[in-house]
This record gives sequence, structure tokens and C-alpha cells, in this order.
Amino acid sequence: MKVTDHIEKAKGKTLFSFEIIPPVKGRSIRELYNNIDPLMEFKPPFIDVTTSREEYVYIERGGLLDKKLTRMRPGTLGICASIKHKYDVDTVPHVLCGGFTKEETEYLLVDCHYLGIDNVMALRGDAMKDEKYFVPTKGGHEFTIDLVRQIQKLNCGQYLHDAVETDNCANFCIGVGGYPEKHLEAPSLKTDLMRLKEKVDAGADYIVTQMFFDNHKYLKFVEAAKEIGIDVPIIPGIKPIAVKRHLQLLPQVFRIDLPQDLIDAVESCKTNKEVRQVGVEWAINQSKELKEAGVPVLHYYSMGKSDNIKAIASALF
Repeated sequence: MKVTDHIEKAKGKTLFSFEIIPPVKGRSIRELYNNIDPLMEFKPPFIDVTTSREEYVYIERGGLLDKKLTRMRPGTLGICASIKHKYDVDTVPHVLCGGFTKEETEYLLVDCHYLGIDNVMALRGDAMKDEKYFVPTKGGHEFTIDLVRQIQKLNCGQYLHDAVETDNCANFCIGVGGYPEKHLEAPSLKTDLMRLKEKVDAGADYIVTQMFFDNHKYLKFVEAAKEIGIDVPIIPGIKPIAVKRHLQLLPQVFRIDLPQDLIDAVESCKTNKEVRQVGVEWAINQSKELKEAGVPVLHYYSMGKSDNIKAIASALF
């Protein structure tokens, strides 16, 4: 079932969902299941599975370093199929511009269609670790809107190079990212919203936001989006702070602001266990306020751990 169908079926009730990352290759999927199991009691209608782009690793050979390009967290589609089979829940694989050619994207989408996966999250992806700016893959997309267009064309039975004629079209529900505090590369929030409107006009069906810690910024973002004609569901993305280092790491990586009250509470903690509790309590209060505002879904970034997400969900669902 499509994400938008789940939202419509809920008839105004706020749903619970979360996002996971594939394990590093060589690790068992059992570890992933152990973190998903405690969250299934809250009946998530869908689970997102991230995709990691390629990265360089250095392997020592005879005293020299051999530079190799690899993916440390492959298996997004396999994990989606496995979760769908094991838990009977819809899954949303993330589809990236970075690291994939248009042909590879088409192969991935065809496999999703074969597996009965109805939803995809279209994202540009980050720059590689050794690059300051995003550089598109040769033969791939530079911008998310072009990826959305490719998916939408496949929904209409249009394959690359006009090589296929079919009546068995895909029907993907397309999600895209939104940024209440603007994308780090956007010159302004207004410009960023205009780009988001273009993605919706190109075929995006719903939006999931970057993490934020001030609900006012999300609500203001939603209001501004509606004012320019964005009428698709805008799902808030929430991440509970878990370690003190997040005070520096999250603003640096995601270009977001943290409320001073949250900063003060975290800085007063003596252990990361205390920090984790502060993060849970902040996310609970944040989620309650958003739920009262009538958000369609509360979407949590679990980062592979579920104990804090379970504590939050237990207070809300």
C-alpha cells in the first residue's frame, strides 16, 4: 500500500513510522531484526530503509595503500524485501542520485516493482567523504527532481531509451525530503521551498522533513509550503539526541539549530545515559505537540537503535 493511502486510511489519526540503516556488510540481519521487533507493537504502516552511496577505502598491500571504491552498507532492497516478508509491513527504499547511473536506477526500480514495493524515497544523496561538494555520477542524475521525473516516467510505462513497451506499469508513491531550516546548499529558505514545489509538481506524493528540534520551525515551514501551493502530506522527521557529541555533530552535519533549553539540559548531564533520557523526554514533548497539531505521521530516525524510540512511542501510541 502507498504511504499516501495509509495516511488517507488513518482519517486524521497520527501514524508511527521509523527509518533504519542497513548493517555494515559482514554483519547479520538478526541485529537489525532485534531492533525492529520492539517497535512492531506500535503498528508502523511503513518502514524506511536508507541507501548509502559508495566510498573509498584504503587497503594496505605490501607497505602501500591501495585505494578502492566500495559500498560498506549494501543490501537496501534485500532488507526491504526481508522486512516486508517477515513483518507484513510496507517498506520504503531510499533511491539516490549519487552513486547510481540512470540505468542502475531503472534496474533498482524494476526490482522494486517485481517485489511489490509500492513506495520509494527519492533523494540526491550527500557528497562523497573526500569531496567538498556533491558531484553527480557519470550517467546519473544531478538533481532530485530529475530522479523524480525518471520514477514518474516509469509509472507511465516509459523506460530509458524507449527500449520497452508495456501495459504493466509501475505505480510508485514517491517521497522526497524537505528542510524546515533549508537545505545546507540552498541560498535561502524561500528558494529551497521553490525547489521543493518543483519536485512536487514533477510527481512527488509526500515529503519527509529533515530532523528539527523546534516545532515552530516545522509548523512555519508547512505554512509557507501551503502558501506556494504544496498540498501533499509533510511528515515531520524526529531524532532523539543520544550522546553529548550530538550538540556539535548535528548542527555541523545537518546545518540545524538546537534550542538553548535542550543544549542546557544536555550539557548538565554527567553521563550519556542521562543525555539519552533528556533526548527521549524532549522528543516525547516535541511529538505530543506535533500530534496535537494533527501531523499525518511521526517519523523517527532510529539509526539502528530502538530502545529510545520505543520509550518515545510508548508515551504516544
